[in-house]
Amino acid sequence: MNANELRAKTPDQLRDDLVALKKEQFNLRFQQATGQLENTARMRSVRRDAARVLSILNEKAAAAASEA
Repeated sequence: MNANELRAKTPDQLRDDLVALKKEQFNLRFQQATGQLENTARMRSVRRDAARVLSILNEKAAAAASEA
């Protein structure tokens, strides 16, 4: 998931993506705690994707505020 793909989405779609990433992050943490996590690098990529989505949401909010 790169920033250009995210910028093309609407804020509602970004919020849906963020919810999905947070759920996946929770599931990965649960798997790690129970010793079932196989791909530990996925935790890092999910966390960074969530931060990327939040950054794009903030950019869109700032752009909307400056237009108003």
